[in-house]
Amino acid sequence: MNQRIRTMLLGITTFTGISAALAAAPGTVPRADPRVTPLLAEVDPGRIRHDIEQLAAFRTRNTLSATDDPVRGIGAAQRWVRHQFDRIAAISGGRLRVEDDAFQVGRNEGLPRVTQITNIIATLPGTDPNRVLVVSGHLDSRGTDVMNGKVDAPGADDDASGVAAVLEMARRLAPQQLRATVVFMAVSGEEQGLYGSRHWAQAARAQQRNIEAMFTNDIIGSSHGANGVQDAEHVRVFSEAVPGTETAPATEQRLRTGSDNDSPSRELARAVADAQRRYLPSFAVSLRFRRERIFRGGDHIPFNEAGYPALRFIEMNEDFRHQHQDARTLNGEQFGDLLQFVDPEYVANVTRVNLAALADLAWAPPPPAWVGLDVERTPAHPGDAVRLSWPTTVDAGRLGYEVLWRETHAPDWQGSTFVGDTNHANLSVTGDGQLLTVDDYFYAVRAVSPAGNRSAAVVAQVR
Repeated sequence: MNQRIRTMLLGITTFTGISAALAAAPGTVPRADPRVTPLLAEVDPGRIRHDIEQLAAFRTRNTLSATDDPVRGIGAAQRWVRHQFDRIAAISGGRLRVEDDAFQVGRNEGLPRVTQITNIIATLPGTDPNRVLVVSGHLDSRGTDVMNGKVDAPGADDDASGVAAVLEMARRLAPQQLRATVVFMAVSGEEQGLYGSRHWAQAARAQQRNIEAMFTNDIIGSSHGANGVQDAEHVRVFSEAVPGTETAPATEQRLRTGSDNDSPSRELARAVADAQRRYLPSFAVSLRFRRERIFRGGDHIPFNEAGYPALRFIEMNEDFRHQHQDARTLNGEQFGDLLQFVDPEYVANVTRVNLAALADLAWAPPPPAWVGLDVERTPAHPGDAVRLSWPTTVDAGRLGYEVLWRETHAPDWQGSTFVGDTNHANLSVTGDGQLLTVDDYFYAVRAVSPAGNRSAAVVAQVR
C-alpha cells in the first residue's frame, strides 16, 4: 500500500505563486502550526471543574424553571454565563461581542406554556467576515420528567460539561487574531426539542451566513461508563452521511462517484481527527459515521437540517444512570447527573480536541468551492489518468493545496501530496508493476496556510 501511494503522483503542471520545486517537496509544508500547541497547554481542568460546579449549583437549569430567581433556575444560569463571556470580552481587546438571543416558544410548539428561550452568544470576528465557525454546549438541564421545572436537575455532565468547554475555548481564542469568525454559543431549550439551536441555525440560513463548521459538545464530562468501563483516551464524534438538503444534481454526482461517505459533515469529522493527530496525539477521536445516536438528538441536527456541516462530540461510554434522571438512591445505587461523576481532566482533553480543530480551521485558507474529477483512458495510457481541478483565487494567506486519497473501503484519508498553489493536479494510479484504476480510490483537495493550517477537504466529484 505504501509503495502504491508513493507512486500515485505522476505530474503537476501550471503552478502559480509558488515554485514547482517547492510544490514537489511535501516536506516543505509545516505539519502543525506552532501557535496551536500553546493554546492547548493553557486549557485548565481546574477552571473547567469550577465552571461545571457553578452551573450545577443553580440546582436546575430546566427550560421551564425560574427566570427571575437570583440563585436557582435557568435565568440565573443564563446571567452567570453572560457574565463569564463579558469577562472574556475584556481580554479580547473589545472584539468579542456578547448578546442575548431571546425568543418565545408557544404552547402549540411543544411546551406546556408560552416560554422565553434565551441563547447566550459570543462572536469573535475574524479578518474574513464571510467565514463562520460555531461551537456550542446547551445550558438547560432536565430530570426524569423533561417538563418538570421544579425538581433538582444539576446537569453536571449533560450539559454543564459542554458549556464549560465552550467557555474555556473562548478564553483561549479571544486574544487571537483569527481569519474566520468564531461563534461561541450556550443554547437553551435543547432537552425539550432543540429550540435554541434551531432558532439560531434557521436565522443563519435566512441570512445566508457561510458556516463552514459547527461543533456541539453534549455529554463530554465522564470517562467512566456503566459496568466499570472506563475510557479516558477517546471521544466520539458523530457526523451525518448524505445531507438532508442535498439537491438532485448533487445526488447525481454522488451516485456517479459513489461518495456516499463523503458529505461535508464527514469531511469536517475527518478534519477534526486530522487536527487531533497533529496537535494532541495522546488523545484520539473515534469517528462515528451516523448523524446521531439511535433515538437521540443534539444541537448539531438543526445545523445539518439548514445545510451546514455539523458534528456532535460525546464521551465514549455513557452511563444512563447519570443523565435524564432525578437525583436519588435506589437499592444503594446513586442516580442523577451529579458533579461527583464528572472527570475534569477528560473534559479538558475533549476541549483541547475542539480547540485544535477550531484554531486550525480558523487560521486556514477557505477550502475549494468544489473539486472536479475527470478520467482519461487512451491506447497510449491504458490505465486511468486522473485529473482533479478546482476554482482558486489570489490569496496571500494560502501556501497551496494538498491532494488526499484513500481506498474506497477506508474510513479516513490514507495519504496526501502537496501540489502547490495551482488549480489542478494530474494523477496516475500505478504501482508494484500493476495498473490500479480510479475505481479503487477517492480523492479530495484541501487548502493549506504557510503555517500549516489545513481546511476541511472537499471530495472530488465527476462533473
